[in-house]
Amino acid sequence: PAPPAADTVRLRLLNEEHHADLRGPTACALIDEGGKKAIHDRLGPDPLRPDDDPDRAWKRISRSRTTIAALLMDQKVVAGIGNVYRAEVLFRHGIDPYRLGKDITRAEWDAMWADLAVLMREGVRKNRIDTVRDEHLPEAMGRPPRVDDHGGEVYVYRRAHLPCHICGGGIRTADLASRNLFWCPACQTR
Repeated sequence: PAPPAADTVRLRLLNEEHHADLRGPTACALIDEGGKKAIHDRLGPDPLRPDDDPDRAWKRISRSRTTIAALLMDQKVVAGIGNVYRAEVLFRHGIDPYRLGKDITRAEWDAMWADLAVLMREGVRKNRIDTVRDEHLPEAMGRPPRVDDHGGEVYVYRRAHLPCHICGGGIRTADLASRNLFWCPACQTR
């Protein structure tokens, strides 16, 4: 049986065997094909779509005085990246979340896009988000596995004030655009 719906559930779909909760969107409405196309046309490229063009996002990022952390969460710039993937891809590439988009190099963007495509496809396949490289997994490092209802092995997401797996420094958190931001100031430099 489906558990009671949390206050963030906007739509619940269920039958005798399964249930699915849609959480977080500010709007939930039935739309026709024209409405779907209009929404899709407003979105940036999606790393899950092999035919999408990361250059569309790069054009916006490379001219922007907005932080890369905020740009990655803007669905008009890049579609589908949530808070977990944002925090984790910035960590994996050693990029300070407060760097401005215009200060990100093309090589950094291309590497982040390629990484997001792999991580997100793997997340869909496994139905969980794991972002830790093999050499940093609990078994390889002799550390206990992550215990969190969100699941998955991660570097910084929801690990505020815990030691970084790489440098041992404290993971920091802050509010950015009404979302929790997580990063390691020692590993992610400006």
